[in-house]
Amino acid sequence: MAEKEYILTQEGKEELEQELDTLKNITRSEVSKKIEEARSFGDLSENAEYDAAKEEQAKVEARINQIEYMLKYAKVVEDDGLDTVTVGKTVTVEYVEPPRGIVTYTIVGSTEADPYKKRLSFESPIGAAILNHNSGDVVSAVVPAGTLKLKIVSVTR
Repeated sequence: MAEKEYILTQEGKEELEQELDTLKNITRSEVSKKIEEARSFGDLSENAEYDAAKEEQAKVEARINQIEYMLKYAKVVEDDGLDTVTVGKTVTVEYVEPPRGIVTYTIVGSTEADPYKKRLSFESPIGAAILNHNSGDVVSAVVPAGTLKLKIVSVTR
């Protein structure tokens, strides 16, 4: 079975490594202490604190496993030095139709996407539409609200 490749920027990889380190070295021991404390309350069958701590432990371990898997199959994108929209580049686009002004996005892998921080996945409708295009190109993106026409104003690293 082919494993899924996770496209990451160097920054995204470092953030995942930091989160993994925190989960393994700090959060795990904090949750373990919560479990021990809850055990001291007695009967585990009716111990809400114990149940909550065990549930938190399961979530922490699941996240650790998820991050380890993602890092194992991570592909960090390199700067190609070109003026082409690729993962890791910062792109300024003008919404031509309907007119919405100019917005700057950083194109990232799906695991790093955060529209509130203007970090756009290359797999999103807008990200996919502008991917592999250059400054000056006008592209159309099909989004749930309809079709948008975008002009790529600039591409930087």
